[in-house]
Order: sequence, then C-alpha cells, then structure tokens
Amino acid sequence: MLKPLPPPAPFRPIRRRRHGILRSRNVVLTLLIVLVLATYLKFRSGPTDPLHDDFSDLIAQEKEPGAVFKDLAVDLDTGVRGSQRITSSEPGLIVRRSAFVVASRKTEDTAWLKRFFPQWERWIYYVDEPTAELSIPKNKGRESMVYLTFIIDNYDNLPDDVVFIHPTRFQWHNDDPDYDGLRMLRLFRLSYLRKEGYVNMRCVWVLGCPNEIKPLQQEGHHRDAVHAGEVYKKAFEDLFPQKPVPAAIGVSCCAQFAATKEKILENPKREYQRYRQWILDTDHADDISGRIFEYSWHIIFGKDPVHCPKASECYCNVFGLCDLECYKDDSCEGRYALPPYSTLPKGWPRLDWNGKPREVSTNDY
Repeated sequence: MLKPLPPPAPFRPIRRRRHGILRSRNVVLTLLIVLVLATYLKFRSGPTDPLHDDFSDLIAQEKEPGAVFKDLAVDLDTGVRGSQRITSSEPGLIVRRSAFVVASRKTEDTAWLKRFFPQWERWIYYVDEPTAELSIPKNKGRESMVYLTFIIDNYDNLPDDVVFIHPTRFQWHNDDPDYDGLRMLRLFRLSYLRKEGYVNMRCVWVLGCPNEIKPLQQEGHHRDAVHAGEVYKKAFEDLFPQKPVPAAIGVSCCAQFAATKEKILENPKREYQRYRQWILDTDHADDISGRIFEYSWHIIFGKDPVHCPKASECYCNVFGLCDLECYKDDSCEGRYALPPYSTLPKGWPRLDWNGKPREVSTNDY
C-alpha cells in the first residue's frame, strides 16, 4: 500500500536584496584582488623602460630590471663609513649605492640634502675645517681638491653613482628658473647617467659653451676677471701629456656633475693622485687652479674637449624635460637666466634683488 506524500514545505519568499548585495560585494572583492595582484607584479618586475623613471631616481632608490635598491646603514650626519655594496640572497638582485660628494664650508647649509634624500650617502667635506673627519690635504683648487680626494680615498670602494655638487640649495649657477638645486636633483635622471657614465648637471650654454677657453689663442693674454685661458695650454700639457692641446675647450660651467663608478675606474688611481699633486704643487692660485679643473672634468671622464650638447637634447636626456620651447642651440625658454649677481639676495626665491615679492615656480619653499 502506497504511503501518502509528505506535506509540501512552507513557502519562503526569496530575499533578492540580500543576494544582490552579496553579489556586489563579491564583485568588489574580486576587483580589489586583481588590482593588488597587478600592482604587485608591476613593482616586482620594475619599469619596462628604465630611461623613463625620472623623479623616482632621486626621491628614492630606483628599481630597474634585475636590480633592487635598498637603503644601507649610513651615518646620516656625515655620510661616512658603514655603507657597502652587498648582494641579495635572491639571484639577480643587487643593492646599489648612490652618493653626493660636497665641497663645503662650515657656515654653508647642507641639511637640505639629508632632508630630501635620506637614502643617499652624503660625503660632505668642510674645506675650512682641518680637523674634520673628511679632510683634504690643502684648501686649494676649489671643489677639485675635494672631488679628487674623495675618488682617491674611496677608489676601491666607490659608490655606484656619484653626484659631485656644491653645498647650498640655491646657487646662481643651478640650472633651474629659481636656481633651485633641489628641483634640479629631483629631475636628474640616474638612468641616463648609467647610460653615459658622465653627465654635466647644466644644460644652458652660458657660461662655458661653445668655446670658453682657447688655449692656443689665449696663451699669455691676461684678463682681469678670473679666467684660465692664459695658462690653460701649459696646464693641459701637464695634466694630459699624451693628448694634443685642443684649439678650443667648451663645457657648461660650473663643476657640478655626476659619474658612475665604472666611468671613474676607467682611469687608474695614480692618475687622480697625479692630478691632485699638480694642484698642490702649482703656483697658480686657488681660483685659477680650480678653474682649470672646472674645464677639464669632462675630458678626464672621456668627453671631447668641446662638450656642448644642444640645450633641447640635454634638458630632455638629463632632466626629462622634453617639451620645452628651444629656439636656439644654447638655451630653452623659461629655464635659466643669468642673474645680475653671483650672490642671491636674502629672502630668495620669494624676494628679488630689490626686496620685492617675486613669482616662484613651485610651492616647495
């Protein structure tokens, strides 16, 4: 005998709103997971084009294919000792060192470098402080004595990228509308430096290009302003005995540049020692011996005697400024104007030489 069917279950309405909310949450969670995964893969692989990493170059140690950069244990006040190149435990990953080498006086403010570039080593030489931890044999030759001493003392343990600069943030020769060294360094492209080996930190041709010094023509002709032309021929013969004296020397001033470890090591240590000894032994005064090296660094690091790239190409390659209006080879609109004095006025950049407010090109002051 067949058993009767059980009574039907009571009807329960479907809660469509609850299920709709759950579906929406699932979609959002899925999108978040995809976004996080994509971001992780992007930063793990590094930029696809290492020549377009611009601002990250100096704000933090940049990442390139096959390399990871990590802040090392460096004395943040002096930038000396305690830092070394190490290899990661993960195959193909290395730690890269970058450093500022600064020729300074005790009264000059270098704190901005520590504030804005904490990952970088800072080798600050106080040329007027004989007992300083980082010392030089003699305060002669302007910044060249500091630069050469750093290279000689650290030749076997050089940082991978070295920027040789002057101490204060605002200086008349900084290639920036407000003469701001911070913005100049933030724009500077380490990737281009690693491609070239040596890069001048200045693109505008005034002063120095296209032929600031004519060694053969200017020999023995004295000028009232500090100028190395009258003595450069003999100095060139002493410094570069294997090279013929060129008819012209041209490079944009003013002894601020960057070089890779590989480029520095192309010259043997004894050459840098010989250059420094020349400064110590020469009868030329501090300013003249320094000026001679100002117009020789590019030659030391393998460039032609006249090294004056077009301003448009230089700003694009060195600073990533590729959309400037450049009607002449020597300059671009709105980038640099030679100031009336070499000392910037008190209150700069917000106040001009007459003490009146001026329009600044950034709020980072």
